[in-house]
Amino acid sequence: MTTTALPPATVWFLNGPNANLYGLDANKTYGSDSFPVLQQRCEAKAASLQITLNFRQSNYEGQLIDWIQEARGDAQGIIINAAGLTYSSIPILDALLSFPGSIIEVHMSNIWKREPFRHHSYISKAAHGVIAGLGGDGYELAIDAMSRLIRR
Repeated sequence: MTTTALPPATVWFLNGPNANLYGLDANKTYGSDSFPVLQQRCEAKAASLQITLNFRQSNYEGQLIDWIQEARGDAQGIIINAAGLTYSSIPILDALLSFPGSIIEVHMSNIWKREPFRHHSYISKAAHGVIAGLGGDGYELAIDAMSRLIRR
């Protein structure tokens, strides 16, 4: 039996404001896994798919935009949880629209079961797909989906 190695792929997983606080919410809106645990889970999933994962978090809109622009020369895909900036950031949308690769929007919670202002996402206009409401499992599913998108 011959196995064929997958071509190397790089995916940037960008997390927006307050994602670094995951696991600390008493209401468990975002699950019980801490941000470092989520990062470890995502890195393990990416490694199993032969993907180099660049997992980052910032509380600053401009930093996220800089990373999206930087990813243009390095990544085949971007997975993004823009968190609260999902509902307000046209500049992040514009940066994503300039990215030539695949984009997946992901949210820990089901944004459509929450406050009405969360029901509109600027990020969705640039995304190939959206995964929401599955907590950390959604993060891993986004990596699996991205692997499929970029290897087609």
